[in-house]
Amino acid sequence: MAAPLAGVPAARDAALDLLKWLAFASMLLDHLRLVWPQRIWLYVPGRLAFPFFCLILAVNLARPRPEALRRAALARYCGWLLAFALLSEWPYRLLVDAPDSFNVLPTLALGLLLANGVRPCSPAERLLAIVALGVALTLGERLMFGVAGVLLPAAFLLALRRPRWGWLLPAGVTVVANYWPPIYVDALLGQRFALSVVFACFLAAPLGLLLLRLTPGFPVPPLRHWAYAFYPGHLLLLYGLREWLR
Repeated sequence: MAAPLAGVPAARDAALDLLKWLAFASMLLDHLRLVWPQRIWLYVPGRLAFPFFCLILAVNLARPRPEALRRAALARYCGWLLAFALLSEWPYRLLVDAPDSFNVLPTLALGLLLANGVRPCSPAERLLAIVALGVALTLGERLMFGVAGVLLPAAFLLALRRPRWGWLLPAGVTVVANYWPPIYVDALLGQRFALSVVFACFLAAPLGLLLLRLTPGFPVPPLRHWAYAFYPGHLLLLYGLREWLR
């Protein structure tokens, strides 16, 4: 069995589970904004969700395991993401008015395949990573967070190998993935909310990496496969809540 990558803690399950809970909480806060649009400030903590999920993908890829188990885990992981990407598209389009992209899960699935090609792997897996990048480039703006979002898990995987300054790469990629001209123009003009959004994007990567290296002082319940159902499930619940409030 290969030695752990530098910067990846050997016993990190509790910290990783905490990161998962925080990612889900951030996503829920962000989507509550679609029920109560006047709560625009929820957009700021919501910027943590996607980079946290990308970091979780990278940590799972970095975990040392026998080759056969690694490939089986990769296939299972990608299969869950693609299956729930299909299941989530209808709830996503119910909640988001006139969406200009798919839901977030196709971006994560492509990012997983691309990041896997960054680590030592077979030629077939390397080719699959190239195909994933080609699909990302072809779909372009149809992917939530764009091509930069697909690159983010790989950026985190590289950061895990260089724990001192490696965080700068995913921090920069997160800022690019969240690029939205009105917000970034307002940030350049010193608008407080816009600056908060940009800072949240930039700080998400170092914050997530720091959380992985801390030992929670309390028990953290693990997240099982039911967590995949949370994504389409909470979209439907929020849609129902919004319609009930109207």
